[in-house]
Amino acid sequence: MLKAVILIGSHQKGTRFRPLSLQVPKPLFPVAGRPVIQHHIEACAAVPGLREVLLLGGYPAEELAPFAAEMAQRYDVGVRYLHEFAALGTAGGLYQFRDQIRAGGPDAFFVLNGDVCGDFRLDELLSFHRARGERALMTVMATEATREQALNFGCIAEDANTHAVLHYVEKPETFVSTLINTGIYICGSDVFQQIGEVFDRKQQELYSCDYVEGDSPCSESISLEEDILAPLAGTGRLFCYQTARWWSQIKTANAALYSNRHYLKLYRQKGLPLAEDGKPCKIIGDVWIDPTATIHPTAVLGPNVSVGRNAEVGAGVRVREAIILGAARVRDHSLVLHAVLGWDCVVGAWSRIEGTPCDPDPNKPFAKMDNVPLFSGNGKLNPSITILGGKVTVSAEKVVLNCIIMPDKELARSYKNEILL
Repeated sequence: MLKAVILIGSHQKGTRFRPLSLQVPKPLFPVAGRPVIQHHIEACAAVPGLREVLLLGGYPAEELAPFAAEMAQRYDVGVRYLHEFAALGTAGGLYQFRDQIRAGGPDAFFVLNGDVCGDFRLDELLSFHRARGERALMTVMATEATREQALNFGCIAEDANTHAVLHYVEKPETFVSTLINTGIYICGSDVFQQIGEVFDRKQQELYSCDYVEGDSPCSESISLEEDILAPLAGTGRLFCYQTARWWSQIKTANAALYSNRHYLKLYRQKGLPLAEDGKPCKIIGDVWIDPTATIHPTAVLGPNVSVGRNAEVGAGVRVREAIILGAARVRDHSLVLHAVLGWDCVVGAWSRIEGTPCDPDPNKPFAKMDNVPLFSGNGKLNPSITILGGKVTVSAEKVVLNCIIMPDKELARSYKNEILL
């Protein structure tokens, strides 16, 4: 019997995803028509023998529990949400709910970070882990990155023959390896002994250090990467499974649009339903349209477009590389390019909503999505996709270029390279 744990963070996390995370928790933001962590749950449910998926996070239970119940019914696997009442770190949450994870005696359990996307083949990770024998306490899924980008991730040095992890450093200051941690693991139940030892040490430190209000040097938070993986490296109990399949972090809205493209491509590869040309309009490439959306026959959509529930797209509209969320309305003859339109947005007729993509360099092998900061070193706004928050209204015949618009705004003129708070 197997289980899976998905770490979804809390409202204090995901600030770079705003304004898209202001209306729904970031893990429930729809990418390619499905909430981000639904892709995780689907990958978990595809593993034979997996009985339960546990969602760990700091969001109020009423925001996640209905989603968990829906997923349990859809995928015929147990799905529960466990609420962390304090930020305990990536391993601290696992330790807090260790009894729920170990209940039923699972042979092993997967751990997936909720802010990654990819072509998860967890069955391959499981087979690799089991092939390592009883000595394997934990296996981390890894992928290749460029030398420059590797410094932004956890870096792994492995034995090329046994695939045992020899050295692990989280976001090193100097180059260690191009092999990086994807935030996907499989663990044996004995890993709780390792986490427990760190917990006991941190408790001793917490109660022995001097308390300074607002600036305590001691913390109960336990990091899976720094407190568990790094010490396990070199012991022969931590292994590395390398995948060449698509993988990306999803920390910003730019990454959501990039992930939308790749998930739509996966839909096509897996034979999942996508919009067909001429039904209901001209379709170019991979496009997903919710059945409740209304699309005019003269509109042109694609490639890489998702249209949400009850959205409306008018006559002569052109949409490319975009996510149109639920109940958004794009009036006649408008253009939407490299943009995300929030829930209940209205784009007036003959308007242009356009952004600048921040995709990985296609000429660099293994290049990953960069989390580009909002502002450059000289204080100027970096070019990015355009984001309209929920209930934003753009008047007719306006241009919105490389802008981030917070919810509930009415735009009566054109904007370029601005953030509207």
